[in-house]
Amino acid sequence: MYREHWALVCGFLLRRTRDPHLAEDLAQETFVKATRALLGWRGENAAAWLLTIARNVLVDHVRRHRRELDLPRPDELGVPPLHIESLAVRDVLERLPEEQRRLLTLVYFDGFSLVEVAAMTGRKHTTVKTAVWRARAAFADQYGVPHD
Repeated sequence: MYREHWALVCGFLLRRTRDPHLAEDLAQETFVKATRALLGWRGENAAAWLLTIARNVLVDHVRRHRRELDLPRPDELGVPPLHIESLAVRDVLERLPEEQRRLLTLVYFDGFSLVEVAAMTGRKHTTVKTAVWRARAAFADQYGVPHD
């Protein structure tokens, strides 16, 4: 599991910390926690399970050190800057089908890349990319903005 998912976990943490040494330390801690919790693992998607542990390790680290991490710039995430009312966005999200809402939340709120979402869901990157595009189009239709 370590060899197969190290790059994914470390990359996830590196994008959020922007510190290669800290990302490696947190990735190591992630795999230590995963090893300890292996008996409780129900055999679901290993990548999703590890990324969830990595996110929790990162949150714990930030809390322990009481420091804030710089948010990635929107262009680093491939997200255009949005200047819209958050309540309206949440309202539209609630009206979308569960799968579309989940994909948009993972990508735009939680900051997962399409590759990470693909690993978490066990789907191909291209399949996730298409599904996110469709979810964005459905969101835009309901929100009332033109889309490509």
